[in-house]
Amino acid sequence: MTSKTAVKRSPKTADDAQPDTRPDAPRDAPLDAMMPVPFRIVKRTQELADTFTIELTPASGRGGAFAFRPGQFNMLYAFGVGEVPISISGDPANPKKLIHTIRNVGAVTQAISNMKVGDEIGVRGPFGSAWPVEKAEGSDVLIITGGIGLAPLRPAIDHVLANRGKYGRFVILYGARSPADVLFMEQLTAWRGRLDTYVDVTVDHATRDWAGNVGVVTRLIERANFDAYHAKAFICGPELMMRFTIKELSSRGLKDEDIYVSMERNMKCAIGHCGHCQFGGKFVCKDGPVFPYSSVNALLKVRGL
Repeated sequence: MTSKTAVKRSPKTADDAQPDTRPDAPRDAPLDAMMPVPFRIVKRTQELADTFTIELTPASGRGGAFAFRPGQFNMLYAFGVGEVPISISGDPANPKKLIHTIRNVGAVTQAISNMKVGDEIGVRGPFGSAWPVEKAEGSDVLIITGGIGLAPLRPAIDHVLANRGKYGRFVILYGARSPADVLFMEQLTAWRGRLDTYVDVTVDHATRDWAGNVGVVTRLIERANFDAYHAKAFICGPELMMRFTIKELSSRGLKDEDIYVSMERNMKCAIGHCGHCQFGGKFVCKDGPVFPYSSVNALLKVRGL
């Protein structure tokens, strides 16, 4: 943490007096954007060997809703260690349950992994743009993801399923390294059991007891039934996987502006001040993490950016 003082906003001018109210538009950071709020862990679930989910409630004990939009993230602060950006993976229709699914990959996530029910953690947020679930109404919706990328997309899936009549075909394509790395297996099975949702799962490396698909997630696209000219695609995963997925979708006829990607960058302040997550002329924390592919396609083609 660099500071615990409130971030001051500059006075609004006539040009910005009317805020952008689109559901997927980035929002201004809250006035106390740098001040973590204490939350208490009320539930912890070990999802995979290196991945776990925590459910949080305000440490004040007063409860209350934590409103967020699908695709937004929080900064989680392990007191005395540091903080890390983590997408919210809970149901946006149930804002009293603040849920994050976390992969243990560093000092902060290790510290959070060691926490138990009853321990406290700092929370800043929510930050960033969202999956354009309202804009996608009336269209087919494709969810294409790999590994832990399913966690940032789960709120969008929950929203579409809760408002199923507003959408066309609903396709969920998911890839993992191995059967042991498949995240939210029970939910994937439940979604697959619905008559109004198409779910397909693949793994890179199969075991003897795996009876499903083997190969990269892009191979599942050709088998999925959707109208490419009336569809929106939401993609989250490693950038290499996203590039090949976009290439395949483009070959099926999807326009760049109908494809949305969630970028993973090294976010530190979450309000566009520190510059750690700068992506060309954009800041992932403030302008993203969800971007229309049409706005970042040139940047994604630059190797090493």
